[in-house]
Amino acid sequence: MPGKSTAVTNGTELKEAVATLGAKLGLKAGTEVKVGRRIWGSKRNIDVVLSHPKGGFRLGIECKYQKEPGTAEEKIAATVEDIKAWPIRGIIVISGPGFSDNMRGYLLSTGVVVDLEDLEEWLRMYFGQ
Repeated sequence: MPGKSTAVTNGTELKEAVATLGAKLGLKAGTEVKVGRRIWGSKRNIDVVLSHPKGGFRLGIECKYQKEPGTAEEKIAATVEDIKAWPIRGIIVISGPGFSDNMRGYLLSTGVVVDLEDLEEWLRMYFGQ
């Protein structure tokens, strides 16, 4: 439920928190899952892929943490485009105090970005739990 997530302090912890939450909900969690290549040829990895053990639903999750104001929020637009090339549905989970209020509000309004604090509720809805 909202507000019950554990505070994270970097991107690695964010990925771990997302995978742990998925496992807590009975989902299979894979990290750094390879899925094709990007336009310039580098391998494309999805930070976390959650799979429902019975229904076959899968969800790819990119994790973006920003401690201080900077470029992570600017890179999210490119990540949204990258997700369109995935063979499964994808979202971006954000966390950290460095996202500006305006950018955070915009990102959350897109329907593609979910705040870590809201992720458990979002996953329960998506996976029908």
